[in-house]
Amino acid sequence: MKKVLVIGMGKVGSLVGLLLSKRFEVIGFDQHPSVYALPFRVIQGNIHLVEAWLPHLTAADAVVSCMPYNLNLSIAQQAHRLGKHYFDLTEDVPTTTAIRAMAAQGSQAVLVPQCGLAPGLIGIVGAALAHKFTRVRDIELRVGALPKYPNGLLGYSFTWSPAGVINEYLNDCEVIQNGQRKWVSALDGLETIHIEGKEFEAFSTSGGLGTMCETFEGKVDTLNYKSIRYPGHGKLMRFLLYELILKNKRTLVEEILTEAKPPVQEDVVYVYAIVEGWKGNQLAREEFYRAYSPKKIDSQMWRAISWTTAASVVAVVEMVADQKLAQQGFIKQEEIPFDDFKQCFTGKWLF
Repeated sequence: MKKVLVIGMGKVGSLVGLLLSKRFEVIGFDQHPSVYALPFRVIQGNIHLVEAWLPHLTAADAVVSCMPYNLNLSIAQQAHRLGKHYFDLTEDVPTTTAIRAMAAQGSQAVLVPQCGLAPGLIGIVGAALAHKFTRVRDIELRVGALPKYPNGLLGYSFTWSPAGVINEYLNDCEVIQNGQRKWVSALDGLETIHIEGKEFEAFSTSGGLGTMCETFEGKVDTLNYKSIRYPGHGKLMRFLLYELILKNKRTLVEEILTEAKPPVQEDVVYVYAIVEGWKGNQLAREEFYRAYSPKKIDSQMWRAISWTTAASVVAVVEMVADQKLAQQGFIKQEEIPFDDFKQCFTGKWLF
């Protein structure tokens, strides 16, 4: 792998390209110029027109899509057709299902969606903790990307794709409950979490587990993923989406929330995983917790959500390039070796 195309030069994509450019030849593509000074060429064009970016994909060895979930599939289809390695950050279950179906037909390269934080990093961490047990009982995974200094009743800002957030809040969530694989409604399962003396809430959101329910079916009693938010957020989102019946007007909701809650510079990302089970005959518990803050990279400050997400996907690209992962077919996040991930140039930043 020598040349990588990065489609989407937004908050995350620009940094993905920057980090990849330290090792690979990178070409960026976006409809708008990046607001960041980048050490590689960025081509402007309409993402909706396949012919605008297809020649650049043809000339590359791999592509990383940093586009909203609803724009990933056409890129994956072309990458699969051309035999190019494909990576994305999607949390969208239908998109991932379609990509898996393509891989099942045979692939000349890897198809690796869901390389962000959740799904992505949290699945790698959760699986690594589970491997420490003889028999696993519960796996509970939590991630929150929040403003460090919240204001307003929502206590939130859209530091990543508003479309992705709304998608997580509306689509059903796959879980394992009482040993049974099932679907539950997003925004349900409200619980209280205390982190470093602060109170938060967490509730079910779609896509965070990726393919983990399939992997751990029949092996655990409980497996779930929830998003961490400041108290009261979930109740207000339920009011907006269901009581005001805006769930059928996703574009309108996205516009309202984007204008009302623009991204902040000072954010924090919480990653929290709990696994319980037996080590031999002894019931035990393993935990993983990190709080990530903005980070300076090449004299530029990057939001916590941007650099943690970018570091996660770039580490996976590195592992494929180094042949530490399969070179063909679909790769599940929970199959990615934790120790190898931690040794990557960007993976080290996360631990």
